[in-house]
Amino acid sequence: MSRFWKIALIVIAVIVVGGVGFRLLHKPGAPAAQAGGQGQGKDAEGKDNPPVPVTVEPVARQDVPVYLTALGTVQALNTVTVNPQVGGKLLTLNFTEGAPVKKGDVLAQIDPRTFQAAYDQAVAKKRQDEALLATARSNYSRSTDPKYAQYVSKVDQDTQRNTVAQYEAAVASDTAAINDAQVQLGYTKVVSPIDGLAGIRAVDPGNVVTTSSNIVTLTQLHPINVMFTLPEQDLDMVRGASQNGNALAVTALDRVDAHPIAEGGVLKVIDNQIDATTGTFRLKSEFSNDKNDLWPGQFVNVRLLVRTVGGGLVIPTQAVQRGPDGDYVYQVQADNTVKMQPVKVAGEVGDSHVMIGSGLKQGDSVVTEGQFRLKPGSKVKALKPGEVPAVPTAAEMEEAKKKGQHGGRRGGRGG
Repeated sequence: MSRFWKIALIVIAVIVVGGVGFRLLHKPGAPAAQAGGQGQGKDAEGKDNPPVPVTVEPVARQDVPVYLTALGTVQALNTVTVNPQVGGKLLTLNFTEGAPVKKGDVLAQIDPRTFQAAYDQAVAKKRQDEALLATARSNYSRSTDPKYAQYVSKVDQDTQRNTVAQYEAAVASDTAAINDAQVQLGYTKVVSPIDGLAGIRAVDPGNVVTTSSNIVTLTQLHPINVMFTLPEQDLDMVRGASQNGNALAVTALDRVDAHPIAEGGVLKVIDNQIDATTGTFRLKSEFSNDKNDLWPGQFVNVRLLVRTVGGGLVIPTQAVQRGPDGDYVYQVQADNTVKMQPVKVAGEVGDSHVMIGSGLKQGDSVVTEGQFRLKPGSKVKALKPGEVPAVPTAAEMEEAKKKGQHGGRRGGRGG
């Protein structure tokens, strides 16, 4: 093929493509379609699209509590391992495993006979020495009587005086021995040192126990402590909130669905050092635990109230959308169209709302459901939470059907 024909074919192809493009751009309905593409409320024929039904809620102003959360461990206020203070045969155990005990209750009885005998011996020895003391005092009294003093040498008088002092000391020693024997005898009754809950016994009646034998462990549950840690960057906030004797409120929540299991706790202690390996500091809170909701060794989620923001702006959590440039909401304007409004989330308010730091003001309306059908400029029909769109009438359904058929015929002719 010659060069002339090649050039001619190229020219013809260009003319054909140009003609087709010209017809497409200037066919009937093109301006309306272009207008519909530019306006968000227009369809392909330039007619208004029906408004999109969406759920709308206003921005509310309320006091917003600010919490710090952490993982905590329940710890008994007091834990006592009960050991006998004397050895011997264990006669009885007077507590029920897992049952509460009171301070002073007798938990166990050790065979007291050996200690009773030692006590009786100490009492008898004191009586003996008291008799000797009485005799020595009588002798000394006679030797110093003026009637007999001239017949008693000075040496004998000194000896009798010293004998009285010797027996006085013996009686005092016997008194101390009696007290010691009485204490040892009292130790044969093992009593509870605290109000608490008895654990599982470690010995059985009939065993010979020593001072190193463990009888049972008692735990005090009322009140009870919850230990938890926070990052070191929260230290100033917690210390500032707890100044001037302010008791910060603490709530214990379960580990599954985070609902409160114990409320009314207070922060008791902020540890005096930061753990350099973890960058955290420890805190101790206290709960009355009247209903035994907390148990030693239990893991809980801890919520510490550090302050309350007065008049914070609050919206439902689902209203906030995530975009490449940050968080935003669809805000409903006066003409019932929406715009993308950037916002800054300042914190969570419970499980369903968030506090807004900037971007909105009280009374603004934001879309909480139906955002997937929206884009900037979309017309919306505002519905209250829980409200559903009204069922279309027969006339409206017929009109929509006609529009659909009309659009189908236009598509057929264009094909």
